[in-house]
Amino acid sequence: MLSDALKHKFDTVIARYPLKRSAIVPLLLFAQDEIGHVSDEAVEEIARRVGVRPIEVVEDIGYYSMLHRKPVGRYHFQVCTNISCMLRGGEEIFAHCAKKLGIGHKQTTPDGLFSLEEVECLGACCGAPAMQVNYDYYENLTPEKIDELIEKLRRKDQGSRIKD
Repeated sequence: MLSDALKHKFDTVIARYPLKRSAIVPLLLFAQDEIGHVSDEAVEEIARRVGVRPIEVVEDIGYYSMLHRKPVGRYHFQVCTNISCMLRGGEEIFAHCAKKLGIGHKQTTPDGLFSLEEVECLGACCGAPAMQVNYDYYENLTPEKIDELIEKLRRKDQGSRIKD
C-alpha cells in the first residue's frame, strides 16, 4: 500500500510538469524507493494520476534499467559491460561480483542484502569500468575495490541492524 506521504509527493511532483505524463519516471523512482520495487498498485496509481493507461507506465519501466518490478537487494549492484567498460575490464568486474556475492545476473543473495545486474551503460565511460550501487557511482573499478566495497556495505548493514 502506498503511504500518504508518497501520494503527497506524487501531487507535488506532478504539479511541476506542464504535461503530467512527463512525471512518470520521477514518480516511479519515488515509489520504488518507498516499496523496494514498482508494484502493480504503484503502476495503477501513477497511471491514474498522470492520465495514461497502465501499460504506458509499464513500458517506461521496461525502458529504464534502474526500475524494477520485483524486489532487489538492499544494495543493488549494476555493473556496466558496454563497450568502454568492456574494453577496460567490465566483464571481469561483473564476473568478480557474481563470484564474490554467489549470485548471477538479476539475482539476489539469500539474505536480501545484495542483488546484481549487468547493464548496458551508466554514462560513466571516462571512469570505466564503472558500476552503480543504488544511487552511488563507482568508477575505475578493480576486484580489490569491489571486495572493499562489499565488506564496507556488509559492515554498514550490520551496524544499522544493531541500532534497530
